[in-house]
Amino acid sequence: MPMSVGKAGVVLAVVLGAWHLCWSILVAAGWAQAVADFVLWMHFIKPVYVIEPFAIGRAAILLVVTSAVGFVFGMVFAVVWNAMHRA
Repeated sequence: MPMSVGKAGVVLAVVLGAWHLCWSILVAAGWAQAVADFVLWMHFIKPVYVIEPFAIGRAAILLVVTSAVGFVFGMVFAVVWNAMHRA
């Protein structure tokens, strides 16, 4: 059964967009620095990055760009999947 190219694009767009929405919420809440420091620490990386203050415009750009990239990658995945599963 072929995979819908459009649906696959939307699914990955939603997943990546939601992931980055969660990050934006962490930044807005002031918790992002602690989360980033912890994630880097547990990967044996000394934290050197500083999270900047929340900016709604930058958050919107982040969500639009990552959702668009997710949509394109989802579509490409579906096209490749369908090409590899043709009988």
